[in-house]
Amino acid sequence: MTTLLIAEHDNTSLKEPTARALTAAQALGGEVHVLVAGKDCGPAAAEAAKLAGVAKVLQAESDTLAHGLAEPVAALVVALAGPYDAIVAAATSAGKNVMPRVAALLDVMQVSDVTAVLSPDTFERPIYAGNAVETVQSPEAKKVLTVRSSAFKPADIGGTAPVEAVEAAAASPGRSDLVGAEIARLDRPELTSARVVISGGRAFQSAENFRKYLEPLADKLGAAIGASRAAVDAGYAPNDYQVGQTGKVVAPDLYIACGISGAIQHLAGMKDAKVIVAINKDPDAPIFQVADYGLVGDVFTLLPELEKAL
Repeated sequence: MTTLLIAEHDNTSLKEPTARALTAAQALGGEVHVLVAGKDCGPAAAEAAKLAGVAKVLQAESDTLAHGLAEPVAALVVALAGPYDAIVAAATSAGKNVMPRVAALLDVMQVSDVTAVLSPDTFERPIYAGNAVETVQSPEAKKVLTVRSSAFKPADIGGTAPVEAVEAAAASPGRSDLVGAEIARLDRPELTSARVVISGGRAFQSAENFRKYLEPLADKLGAAIGASRAAVDAGYAPNDYQVGQTGKVVAPDLYIACGISGAIQHLAGMKDAKVIVAINKDPDAPIFQVADYGLVGDVFTLLPELEKAL
């Protein structure tokens, strides 16, 4: 069995979900080839070649691939799909954008959000906001999978795979064009790969309070900042901070939920954290049912005290 793994990168470096998705791809058995598609993406391809377990890296260069638009990437993947038994990507925003298009063009069923590979054709995935685990057996000749990166350990460094240039499509399918991009540059770790995450909820009452009380503690802990959907909808935090069923799924070593009641949709995005700390003034808040440690009190009082104690 040979698997094609779609790398996620910024043309200069790989993003960590790729290394985690590689672990899932290796569980399928056989060789794993990594596709790095972009523009001037040699550094990212070289980084992919160093991942242990990669048999070959395919590097595709084109102006149409420079920004990772879903349509040209999907067209490239389909053009290369012939010899592969499985096509895998991390279930990130990029992976969720590209892979359904690949599955549709190949006319096969996609298996989404895989959390365990039981055999080359049988997988586990969470359903009902993570309250049940579904076992799926795919009869498709080509498996198209997105994998939940937080469920797999990143692959080790130490490979020496060859890098092979492949021809990209000459022109974009033309269904979308990049008009502009505003990319946030943060000194903190990326939310989905951070070892410590501190999240805030609607209790912060304003975007100013969200920053004022969470950022000092996050800086002390070297943590990424997350938010509940209620906080995002209220405008306290940007959309890419959202943790939960309709946001990002995280599994850090430490998750601190501040002023978050613990709705089932939020729990679906963070309940796999190794240690969960909840801070809420309502002692009956559902978050305390999943927390390893709980502090009952006002976040405006407890967070400054906690920050000083550190």
